[in-house]
Parts: sequence; structure tokens; C-alpha cells
Amino acid sequence: VVVAFLSLTAVFILYSCYSRVNSWDVSRIPSIAKYLSTKGRYEEVNPHLLADILSVNTTVIRPPSPQCREIYLAAIIRHGTRYPTTKNVKKMLRFYDTVKKSAAAEDRGWLREIRHEWTMWYREDMDGRLVPKGIEDHRHLAVRLSKLFPKLISEEKLRAGLIKFISSSKHRCINSTLAFKRGLTDLKLKYVNDALMRFFDQCTKFVQDVSDNPTALSEVDEFNMGPEMERVQEKVADRLGVPYSHITDESAEAAFYLCAYEFAITNVNSPWCQLFDEVDAQVLEYANDLKQYWKRAYGYDINSKSSCILFHDVFSRLEKAAEENKHGSPVTEAVTIQIGHAETLLPLLTLLGFFKDTEPLKSENYASQTKRAFRTSHILPYAANLVLVLYDCGEGELRLQPLLNEKTVAFPGLSVQQSSMPLYADVRERYKELLQGCDFERECQLFKQPTEN
Repeated sequence: VVVAFLSLTAVFILYSCYSRVNSWDVSRIPSIAKYLSTKGRYEEVNPHLLADILSVNTTVIRPPSPQCREIYLAAIIRHGTRYPTTKNVKKMLRFYDTVKKSAAAEDRGWLREIRHEWTMWYREDMDGRLVPKGIEDHRHLAVRLSKLFPKLISEEKLRAGLIKFISSSKHRCINSTLAFKRGLTDLKLKYVNDALMRFFDQCTKFVQDVSDNPTALSEVDEFNMGPEMERVQEKVADRLGVPYSHITDESAEAAFYLCAYEFAITNVNSPWCQLFDEVDAQVLEYANDLKQYWKRAYGYDINSKSSCILFHDVFSRLEKAAEENKHGSPVTEAVTIQIGHAETLLPLLTLLGFFKDTEPLKSENYASQTKRAFRTSHILPYAANLVLVLYDCGEGELRLQPLLNEKTVAFPGLSVQQSSMPLYADVRERYKELLQGCDFERECQLFKQPTEN
């Protein structure tokens, strides 16, 4: 934790230099920015933040009635903007070398910039660490949530020990947690829990059947070999002036990453973004959505069931707050902030039934999925967050408000009248089967234990 804190301090110094020479210029936003999937900025999901990063809309997020008071808040948050992982740096470097060696020598501005001005500055040792922008993602999120829920999220509550932080052990999550706390005060992080925030690593069945299974993403492989992706590759090759054989689906993905990382990390509409138009970006977004769908979401049942441990943890904390409030006792844990990964948040959202389309995402149905609910660009930008707020509305009436990325959402499966701010009892009834079952150990074991006669 000391190392992480010192690392965070160093990055804050870097950010102070960064912020003096960079500002969010709306005119410099790439046309494809809204299709960057899990590599996208939080500001693309909430564009009003471009004008004022600390602005909140209290008229949208407010109690159902004046007598309601918030008594508990749970937040599951993805880490902030990060550097590419070692795996992606290698992909990007291979593509960059191809462009440097083989791209046409004609004097087009953006291509000349790639060949002669832009240098490959990403290193393998960056390996997914938080960047200065990622620190600000969480510091600003903390301030905005404290403005929305001042009775729960405050420095006073933090110093009183009523706010609990839980983080993945990855540097990007620890530093995101420290940045969130810095938005309130400068206290130090105390609690790391990979069993909760990296449950996907602990679920043996998921690891064997999906994560390490080369056939689990066959739909992704088929789409990458299909006509839509082939057309994107040909267009990239034409723009670079290289033979079609030089551009593979991996090359196109690497170029897309170069655009995404340059924009998210440095606020630059880089020349790499000129390789794609919006049609290309939509195809590449779908390819990533397919991957997330089959590896983390509705593709396989174990994807969502791997989050059973986090699901029960969230509801046990809600129940504890509800019981303490019922008996007139002070709520001993007013806020729980849990910071993990896209791989933490997406399985939980899937288990809860959010963003489920009528038809599954497949390699052959790209054209019919243009209006799909499952869009990771909308759901999982950097610093994506699910917030659950428990309200006491008097006379024993508890209500639970779900928010995703600071916007109201509805629990799937509840009536329209119930959905926006449902009774807590109705939410528990909606998820009764999961609350009574969804045992992490049983779901994640490779072989079910035989029943005795």
C-alpha cells in the first residue's frame, strides 16, 4: 500500500504537468470516439462532463418523495483510464512496425505524421497501470457522488469509519481507490480483497471452460473471419497503401487500440483514428462486444454465476443496513466502495439481468444487432460504476435505487411502476432464487458432487 501511495503521488505530479498543456477540446474528439468499447472515456457516456467535470443533475437522481432519506450506498466501480496491457502493447508494436516498413510514401498528412512524427511510446512494463487521467476519473467521481449523496459520502463519514473501501490487488485498482478517497480526504487504503473484486480468477469452472478454453470464443473467431471484418481490413490496407495480406483482424484491432489509447490517455485525436470511419468503428465495436458477451456476460451461464460471491456480498450489506435501520440503530457501514475491473462489473450486471437482448449476439447477426442493448461502449467505459442506494421512506418502507454511470436504470423483471425506485422487498423477491442459491463454491467447481441415494 505504501508503494501504491508513493506511486499515486508521483502520478499526481505528472498530472499537474499534463493538465497545464491539455484540456478537453470538443472539436478534437474523434468521430469514432463513441464506439471505443471498454477502451472508451467516461465522458463519452456522460458528455455534459466535458463542459463541467463536476456537474451533477440532482433533478434526475433524487429521492422518490421528500420524506425519503438515504441510509446506505453500495458502489461497484471499474478502475480509471489505464495504459495498455503488455499483450496489447505487443500487438500495437507489431502493427506499428508494419506501417513504418510498408505504408505508402505518398504525402497525406495523417500518414506522414504516423511514419515520420509519431513514435511508439508505449512500453510493455506499463502493463495496464493507471494513468494521470485515470486518477482524475476517480477523484472527480468521488466529488460528484458526494454532491449527489452528501448525507452518505463525505469526509466526515469517512473519518468516522462509516465508509468502507474494497479493492482488487492490481495497481490500477488500488490507485483508483486512493484517488477516490483523495476526492474526499487523504486517508490511506486499508482493504484489498481479490476474492470479491477478482472473483473470475478464483472460479475454476469459468477459468477452464471459458477463460482458458480456446473454443469458447468461436463466435468471435468466426466474426473476425467474416465479411464485415474483411471489409474493414481491406479499407485499412487501402488507406495505408499496403497489400491486403499485411492487414489481419489482429492488425485492425491493434490500430483501433492505438486510436483509443491515444485519445483516452493523452486527449489527442491521433492520426491512427484516421484509419477508420464510423462504419469500421461499429464493426470493431461489435467484435469487442462479441468477446465480452461470450467471455464475461450472457454467452455462458458460468460467466455471470462466477459473480455469485460479489452478488451475495452486496445484498448482505444492504440487508445489514436495512436491519440496523429497522431496529433504530445507527447504520454502521453507510457506504461501501468496491473497485475492480470491467471483468468484475459485467458479470454482476449480467447476473442481475441488465442489457439482455432478445437474441444472443452471434457472428452472423451483426446487421440485426445495430440497436442492441448490449453495448460495452455505453456500459463499461473507464470508471464505469453501478451504484445502489437504499432509502428509508418512513413507516418501514425501504426503497432501492439503481444507477449505472450516474444515470437511473431499472431492475429488469420489475413492472414499470416498480422499476425506477422499487421497494427493497420487491427487489429481494425479484432475485429470490439467486439469494437462496447462487453458491460460488458449488457453481465454480468443475464437477458437481454426486447425490447420495
